[in-house]
Amino acid sequence: MERNDRKERTGVVISDKNSKTRIVKVLRSFRHSLYDKVIKRSTKYYVHDEKNESHIGDEVKISETRPLSKLKRWRLEQIVKKA
Repeated sequence: MERNDRKERTGVVISDKNSKTRIVKVLRSFRHSLYDKVIKRSTKYYVHDEKNESHIGDEVKISETRPLSKLKRWRLEQIVKKA
């Protein structure tokens, strides 16, 4: 039985200027421990897109992978929704 412990995230492509690289913004929300207010935070991930098929505004699913370059540790799995 094969276990897949790779993390997966869903986010929006905010840059497609580089060849085979996309910058994806992933939003997360959590509740503040003391004040109980919902807080939104975002993280930018450098994602490997082998076929250059995603573009700005696309909603994509990404998964963790081995280090591909200095900043790229994520790979494009699928395009959930086109812009």
